[in-house]
Amino acid sequence: MVVLHYTAMDSATAALERLSAPEAEVSAHYLISETGEVFSLVPEEKRAWHAGAGQWGAVTDVNSRSIGIEIANTGFAPFPEPQMVALEGLLQDIMRRWAIQPERIIGHSDMAPGRKIDPGRRFDWRRLALGGLSVWPNPVSKPFDKTGLVDMLHAFGMTAENDAEILLKAFRLRFRPWASGPLDDLDLAMANDLATRYPVDQLPLTS
Repeated sequence: MVVLHYTAMDSATAALERLSAPEAEVSAHYLISETGEVFSLVPEEKRAWHAGAGQWGAVTDVNSRSIGIEIANTGFAPFPEPQMVALEGLLQDIMRRWAIQPERIIGHSDMAPGRKIDPGRRFDWRRLALGGLSVWPNPVSKPFDKTGLVDMLHAFGMTAENDAEILLKAFRLRFRPWASGPLDDLDLAMANDLATRYPVDQLPLTS
């Protein structure tokens, strides 16, 4: 899979220094600057320390099964057009090289709900989905049992020890970033569609 992050730093230069410092004990395969410059930091076939604790479906060691892309952004600013274009090109190449499906392009917040929030509410996931580089729900309005949210999001790949509130926040961060209030029918319809069309690989993987 591919995991997208934002750097939460003031500049790509500062992020590059940190990602290159052994004492920081953090790394990523790629860093994309605000102007669209792509820095290759770790070979794709090597393990990078970008994901930390978390899970996607049955995969509990995400670092060993993912390519990490850091996007230079404070978390409060829009992502510039040159940066998004560079990301799209990089994702296309990675997906072709490793036969990665769009549903396996995820955010840090997807695999670590409640612990991480990047790439954040300003990141344009729908744009990636329209280009075949991620997924987006196509909800069908019908009655849903509100207690089913956890199972739906688990089927899609998100896990948080059955904590519905944490899962809802992480789900909205990606698919309804400006939504607020209690769980509603649109949340359930979107989650159901994702679970139905993009069920995570449930092979008994533990690492």
